[in-house]
Amino acid sequence: MKTAARVLVAGIVVAAGVSGCSSSSTSSTSAPASGAVVEVAHMAFTPNTITVAAGETVTWKFDDRGTPHDVVGVGDAKSVLHSAPMKEGTFSFTFTQPGTYQYLCTFHPDMRGTVVVR
Repeated sequence: MKTAARVLVAGIVVAAGVSGCSSSSTSSTSAPASGAVVEVAHMAFTPNTITVAAGETVTWKFDDRGTPHDVVGVGDAKSVLHSAPMKEGTFSFTFTQPGTYQYLCTFHPDMRGTVVVR
């Protein structure tokens, strides 16, 4: 019985990992992947403007002393950029199209940022 349970758990872990590969965004509490990092702390996105190449991943690292924040696109970016509210952890998004992507924290609308993709 224990072997069957282990096989079932291993299958679920593999399926979850494979299904996550097709997404352009992820949320996790692990260390961010290599690429550009935006710190979400002290009621600010730092840096608040970042420039990346098309195909590069930006990771937002949340750690603001228990204050929840999210990353939500503004304007054209609204349909593609949206994280879950987090107090700590990371959210990553791979930008595939050149352009300027503005975002904010819906809890604190004065917290704004911009990703410029070349």
